Formats: sequence, structure tokens, C-alpha cells
Amino acid sequence: MKKSKFKHVTRAMMLIGIFSLVTLVSCTEKEPEVDAPVASFQFALSDINYLEVSFTNFSQNATSYNWNFGDGETSTEMSPVHVFALAGTYTVVLTASNEENTTATFSQTIDINDPNSELTLLAGETSKTWKLFREGSSMGVGPDGENPRLWWALENTGGRPCVYYHEFTFNKDGSFVFDDKGSFWGEGAIFGTTALNETCFDAIASNMVNSDGADVSAWLSGTHAFTYDPAVGQITLNGMGAWMGLPQLGTNAESIVPEATRTFSASIEEMTGYDLLTISYAYAELYWDFTYVSYSDPSLEPDVVTVEPPYGEDLTDFAPESFFNTFASIDATDVQYLIPTESSIIVNVGVDDPADPTAAKVGEYIRGTELYADFKFQMDFDIQFDDYTSFSIDVYVPSTNTYETGGLTKNIQIWIADASQTQEFWSSWVQYDVNPDDIIEDQWITYTFDLETPSAGTGTPKTRTDLDLVGLVIGGSGHAIDGTFYVRNFTFN
Repeated sequence: MKKSKFKHVTRAMMLIGIFSLVTLVSCTEKEPEVDAPVASFQFALSDINYLEVSFTNFSQNATSYNWNFGDGETSTEMSPVHVFALAGTYTVVLTASNEENTTATFSQTIDINDPNSELTLLAGETSKTWKLFREGSSMGVGPDGENPRLWWALENTGGRPCVYYHEFTFNKDGSFVFDDKGSFWGEGAIFGTTALNETCFDAIASNMVNSDGADVSAWLSGTHAFTYDPAVGQITLNGMGAWMGLPQLGTNAESIVPEATRTFSASIEEMTGYDLLTISYAYAELYWDFTYVSYSDPSLEPDVVTVEPPYGEDLTDFAPESFFNTFASIDATDVQYLIPTESSIIVNVGVDDPADPTAAKVGEYIRGTELYADFKFQMDFDIQFDDYTSFSIDVYVPSTNTYETGGLTKNIQIWIADASQTQEFWSSWVQYDVNPDDIIEDQWITYTFDLETPSAGTGTPKTRTDLDLVGLVIGGSGHAIDGTFYVRNFTFN
């Protein structure tokens, strides 16, 4: 009996111990933990649109996502596709969160590069419009790329206002559009003998007739095509009449009629608020260049000056009683008013006559290597030619010079211009030319000109009262070939 009771007590105590152990274990066991998120992604650049990036999310243990693309834009999509506005370097940050708002971040730096960045710089994302730069000089001509505007340059001072309105648009699809804005400039090389010479006129087909009577209306507004090779810095315009710079400038030479294609050099400089496009045409010893601008900040664009301020001063009218230079010396007996001024030509007075050293002294005319070499006589008065009807000059053309096509010629030209009030004096001078058939080598020839019958130019010396500059050109222009000639008895009669 006692033994049975003991067994019951023992069993009870064991049950109490087991229950206590179970209770103890149950009280100390924790809830299962939620795994922390891990943020991760990869990206791929689009082959079609370089600004488009596809993101693939490889995050773990996350239920929500927040993307910061580094350009001010965000997304909560799991694997977004994002289009950046501009090329550049961006740091993209992904924040991954779990259901308990525990977060993890992962970032990568992405370089967005335009594979056609040079073309984009010229033609924009879809298109880009260029106009002549209105600050400083916008175009000019000189002997080479180191002196591109040495001989002449144009500024936005009212002299050619219409050219500053012209727009040249390059489109990313390869098209090129010229908009003349309703006005065209009468470039002297094209319209020199017409009433439209050196003036802005209505850009209509009936006005587009050059000095030879040819139709040049293809130079007006139109759509053409272009190619751009940034590796060599060249633009080619394709399409009859497509042009940029000056209409007459072709790939290798000037032409006063439209051509089907032209190629020129181009370079682009990025500035703050605008870009500058400089184009150039390089011919033998002649270099044209032009500066165009495209504004990203239109507020930086100056206005076009439409009224040109007066240039220089009106000189006193004066009619010299005698007007000559024998080139025998610098004494008053040998020169009256027709006194040489600074120029690229060298004339040595008082040298031996090449035909007869014992005869009276003469002048030695050394052309030099300037492309446009003129021997000038600048007056300090406006010459009144009322008492004169002609002028003459004796010229000796040696056969020892090398005359060649495109180089030194036997041409003789005299012109009379207004330089005191006309900055581009060559645009309205009165010109006289010797017929090349009348030029004979190795002997003195007297060439006489009727003042009232010039070969080209504006008016005549007897109908104008503003002429103050006389020029003499021997050997031709537009080349840099030296030559020596002799002159004497330059006289107005």
C-alpha cells in the first residue's frame, strides 16, 4: 500500500516537472524574424534612343521600391524605363524597403553619351537654327586661316542688315533649310552691274538675276540636304542653290550662278547660353570665314542694327588746276596732288628707263605678293573733275615677268573711289580697264581713258562730287604672284 502511494507521488512530481519545462520553453520562444532587404539593380542603354535606360531590379526581401535617377526625376516601379532629358553623368539610387519599412540602398553611376554628339551639336536633338553672329565681326576675307579677316570684315552696324536675319537650319534627319526672311543682299560679285548691287532687296525670283543676266533664284529660301563629317570638320550641302556664307562661294572656287553641291570647313564652340559655328572656304591664297550662332538662351541675342551710322566725313570740294605724277622724282615739278599713299605696292621713283637708261627717269612698280594689290593716291579733298575730260598713263610691261593662268597677268586697271565716306570704297568706284589685246611687252605704251566712259562702276567722275581716292592696278588681282612694271606720266587732261 505504501509502495503504491509513493508511485503516485513520484508520477505527479514528474508531470509537474515536465509541465514546468514546457511552460518555460514556451515563454522564451520568439516570433520568426523578417529578413532584411537587399537592394540591387542592373541597367541597359537603348540602341534606338541613347537617352533611354531600362533598369532591372534584382533586390531581395523587399516589397516596395523608390528610384532616384539623379536628374530630379523619381519612380516607384519595380523595374522602370527612364528617358533622360540630356546626355551627362548621373548617379542612380535605388531604395528597397520591406514590410517592416526596413530599407537598403544601392547606387550606380551611369554615363549617358550621345553616339552622334557632334551631329547633335550641329543639328540639335531634332533641329538647330543658326544665324550670323551679331557681336563683333561675323564674316571676312583674308590671305589665310591665321589672318582670316585681314582685308575686310563685316559687323552688325547697319551696312547689310538683311544678312543678319537669314536662318540656316540643320535637321537631324539630314535636311538643310535656308530661310531668307524675305530679303537678300546684292553681293557685288553677283549683282555688280545691276541696280541691286550692294543693297538689300526683296527676295523674289524676279529680282534674282545676276550681272550676266542669269537666273539665280535657286539661292532663295529652300530645303536641301547635308552631310557632316566631324572627323575632318566638313559640311557638304547638296541641292541646287544650297549655300551658307556667301552665295557665290563654292567648294574650290567662286561662281556667280547656283551650284548643286558645296563643301566647306566647320568647327563648333560651346558657350554659355549659345554655340558658335565657324565655317570657312579656303582657296589659293584667299580665305573666307563666317561666324554663326545658335542661342539656347534667346535673351542673349542682340538686335539687328538696321540703320548704318554715317561713316567718315565729307571732304571739301576742290578742283586742282593740274593733276599728275611723272614718277621722275618727288619734286613739285614732277607730281601735283597725285601723291602716293600707303599701300602694298612699292613704286620707286627716279629709276632708269628700262628701254633707254639715258632718258628721263621713271617709276618702278613692284606688285608684291598681296592678293589685292592696289597702288593708291588718297586726296584730302573731293576731286572735282569739271575741267578734265580724260587721263592717261605710260606703262612698260617687261616680258621677264612670269605670266600664267590664275597668276600674274598683263592687265592694267585704274579706278577712282570715295574712301572718306564709304568704308567699302570698292563697292561704288568708277573703273577703267585696258584691253589686254592693247598691251605690248617691252615697250612704252600710252593708255588714254575718257572720263565719261568707264568700263564699270557707279556713275562717272564728272557726275559725282565725292571721289577722293585714285587707284592703279597692274598685273591683275586675286593672286599673290609678284611682278615688276614701269610707269610714267600719270596725268589728268
